[in-house]
Amino acid sequence: MSPTRVLFTDLGLIEPILQAVVKAGYSTPTPIQQAAIPPALLGRDVLGCAQTGTGKTAAFSLPILQLIDKTARKSPVVRALVLTPTRELAAQIGESLETYGADLDLYYSVIFGGVSDQKQIQELKKGVDILVATPGRLLDLMERKYISLKH
Repeated sequence: MSPTRVLFTDLGLIEPILQAVVKAGYSTPTPIQQAAIPPALLGRDVLGCAQTGTGKTAAFSLPILQLIDKTARKSPVVRALVLTPTRELAAQIGESLETYGADLDLYYSVIFGGVSDQKQIQELKKGVDILVATPGRLLDLMERKYISLKH
């Protein structure tokens, strides 16, 4: 007997996210995605470990997008923070959020050091639902009162 093939539609994701996954060229979830997405959608904490290229970013970003989409308001406030050690990884996660959240009415921003903070501050003032940040720039902008994590 062959194992049952799991599809993204089996994971409890909403239609706009499923469409984005298909547009991105994915057909079946990877093992880390199969294990992480369902409990994350239930609001549970998930700790996962997998090799590079196995879909870890989608494993955490798809549930974040769906959960934030449920609670987002017309005036966005930071409801999710993705903390990452490097600006390269922050940019990659930002690209994934843009791809997977293309059909959702959510705002995200990516902030990191080594560049002018003016554009980042302008985005934060407009409001963001999901913030991807490196620690140094996050702390700097929090100290300067441009970021609040109270929500």
